[in-house]
Amino acid sequence: MASVRAVLIDIDGVLTVSWRPLPGAVEALRAIRAAGLGIALVTNTTSRTRASIARTLADAGFAVRAEDILTAPAATAAHLAGARCALLNSGDVRVDLEGITLVDEEADGAVPDVVLVGGAGPEFGYAALNRAFGQLQRGARLVAMHRNLYWRTDAGLQLDAGAFVAGLEAAAGTEAEVTGKPSRAFFEAALGRLGAGPDEALMIGDDIESDVLAAQRLGITGVLVRTGKFLPEAVERADGSPDHVLDSFADLPGLLGLAQ
Repeated sequence: MASVRAVLIDIDGVLTVSWRPLPGAVEALRAIRAAGLGIALVTNTTSRTRASIARTLADAGFAVRAEDILTAPAATAAHLAGARCALLNSGDVRVDLEGITLVDEEADGAVPDVVLVGGAGPEFGYAALNRAFGQLQRGARLVAMHRNLYWRTDAGLQLDAGAFVAGLEAAAGTEAEVTGKPSRAFFEAALGRLGAGPDEALMIGDDIESDVLAAQRLGITGVLVRTGKFLPEAVERADGSPDHVLDSFADLPGLLGLAQ
C-alpha cells in the first residue's frame, strides 16, 4: 500500500445507498484526503449531473467537488463528440453530454447515428425500446453508458439498464459499446485526471465485475466492499478474485495504514 497515490471510488453502494451515507464513509474519505492521496469518484450514475452529485454528497457531509467526479455521461460525451444520438435514459444529464446532438426522431424526423442508453427507469417501456430497436435495424450504433444489471436502493435491488441492453443486442444482432465502467477508457480517464499509473492506484467498489475485476485488468489494485449490491454468489460466479475484500469503505483507511 505504500506505493498508492490515487484512490478511485464508486459512489452508489460504497459511499452511499439512496444518497444517504453509509456508516463511517464520511470519516474514511476525510482520512484519505488528509493523507494527501488523489481521489476520483467514478460512477455509472446516469440520473444526475456531476454538479448535482457533488451538491448531494456535500450536503451529506462528504468534502467533494464536481471536479472530483467522473460520470458515465461525461465520459460518453467525450467518446461521442459530434454524434447525433437518440437518448434513452432515466434522469436529465444533458448538461454533462456537451458536444453531442440529442435528436428525437418522432418529434423532428432526425435520424440518429447512435442509440445511447443510460440508466433504467420508467422511461424504458415497450414503445421506447421498440423505437430503439427500429433505429438499430436502420444502422444506428448501440452505445451504453454502462451495462449494470441492477443496483441497490433503500427498497432493495432494482433492475438496471444492462438487462435492456442485452435484449437490444440480441434482438438487433449487434454489440453495444460501453463508455462507463467497465470500459478501459473510463478507468484510464480517471487515472489521467489524477496523474497516476495503474500500479499506483486502488479501485474500491461493490460490483465485482464492473468495478473490481475491470480495474484489475488494467493493473489497478481492486478492493471489493460487502455493501451496496455486493452478493456472495456474484463473487463465486466471477472469473477472478479481488485483491482485497473489506466489510465497508470505512475499513479502507486501515488497509492503507492511515490514522482516523
